[in-house]
Amino acid sequence: MLKHYTPPERTVMSTTSTPVASPQEPAAARLRNFGLAALFALVLLLPKLLNLRRDRRSWLAFRILLAVAGASLVVLPLSLWNSWHAAIAGLAMFLTGILLPEARPDTTLADTAARLGALVIVNGGSYQLEDAPPSAVQLFVCPERIWALDSHQHPLLVIPTAQISSASAAGSAGDWIVRVRWAEHTADFHYRGIFAEHLARVAESTLRSVIHTPLPVLPQKRAATA
Repeated sequence: MLKHYTPPERTVMSTTSTPVASPQEPAAARLRNFGLAALFALVLLLPKLLNLRRDRRSWLAFRILLAVAGASLVVLPLSLWNSWHAAIAGLAMFLTGILLPEARPDTTLADTAARLGALVIVNGGSYQLEDAPPSAVQLFVCPERIWALDSHQHPLLVIPTAQISSASAAGSAGDWIVRVRWAEHTADFHYRGIFAEHLARVAESTLRSVIHTPLPVLPQKRAATA
């Protein structure tokens, strides 16, 4: 009887070497991911930090909290589990909390408009207050008053809208002037440049829209006599 003989399978050994993962790659990947996450969180928190900086007390409390948290990350990991990554991050937080600038309690045009109750803000050109040099102003048009504020949002002129009798724009030696009359006062706002006429016309139409025009007086009919 013939027997079928199956030859044993040959095992071919590969000559290519399998790369061994370096122990430094996971640490580098974790550090890169941490940096990306921190950057993304900073982008999300940046608008809130800018708003927080306008309040002196809140900004000071934030700096103190950041410095204390950074100091904790420096001291605790070294004493507990000897992690130098957390120590570096804590040191960066501590230095950031110390070196951050002080609060800047400035306000934006939108905040000022909301505080004054302005309906619209228009370019007021330049306005000269008595003997002071001309200053660029913005006109905050409110239902009851017209505020002319400089670049630091300081009021240079306040005009009651109920007393405004006229607001007219006219060209003068290549420039444009918007002249506002109220009671016994007059204020001139000067515009210069290629957009002088356009800005003056916008300011003129805006100021005229809030002027209270007097109602016409109807003539009284004479009573019929018998």
